[in-house]
Amino acid sequence: MKYALCQELFVDWDWDRQCEFLVETGYTGVEVAPFTLAPRAGDVTAQQRKDYVATAEKAGVEIIGLHWLLAKTEGFYLTSPEQDVRKRTGDYLIDLTRLCHDLGGSLMVLGSPQQRNLLPGVSLEQAHDFAAEVLEQVVPELEKANVTLCLEPLSRKETDFLLTCGETKKLLDRFDSPNLKLHQDVKAMSDESTPMPELIHEFKDITGHFHANDVNLRGPGMGEVDFQPIFQALKETGYDGWVSVEVFDYSPGAETIARESIEYMKRIESQLK
Repeated sequence: MKYALCQELFVDWDWDRQCEFLVETGYTGVEVAPFTLAPRAGDVTAQQRKDYVATAEKAGVEIIGLHWLLAKTEGFYLTSPEQDVRKRTGDYLIDLTRLCHDLGGSLMVLGSPQQRNLLPGVSLEQAHDFAAEVLEQVVPELEKANVTLCLEPLSRKETDFLLTCGETKKLLDRFDSPNLKLHQDVKAMSDESTPMPELIHEFKDITGHFHANDVNLRGPGMGEVDFQPIFQALKETGYDGWVSVEVFDYSPGAETIARESIEYMKRIESQLK
């Protein structure tokens, strides 16, 4: 398996130190939260983009893409009933697509629950229509840049829109583009009634990316989730994409989280049938 780490947990670490530590720890990929680079995607200059790539290449780590796309921004909303907000959101996702491409990335994860929750008076059906309108704007740029946008189902604790892999597939089915895929996340899938290995098998043909974490918001192996059946299902379905560690509780410390997570995942992988 190819292991990456979502790097926003490295609070106050400079980019050089992040890249060097990831390689030392055994990761070959890094997944970037745009807000760690600049307040807006367009604020990252052409030279800065080149410098980020050069530093990562020198260290020996690949920038695989972006996540937390709309986090810490204002004025963007995936399911807004206001057309100008939807247009603005689509435009920003295009900016992010270009940033991803310039950094050498090939995927983006669209979670951002606070920018997709159902607004007052907006039905679930309307929300799907509004989200589809936003995504329609972005698809041509995704295909041009060879970047895949992965839609992320989230738990009921986080949102009320796109709660399951099945609901997310309904939105994806509106499009005929290989650049729109499903994202699967262990913490989020734990909220579904269907066991995670079954979800991995059922949606294997449309899954473009995978996040490894625990329901306790820490890394794999740092909670009660058993990753053996999860990784076994990934192996059985022939998943050959990245497995990125994404955590939300940083209290153990970035170094501990990174090391313990990859040590656990590699141990589990070595035990697969």
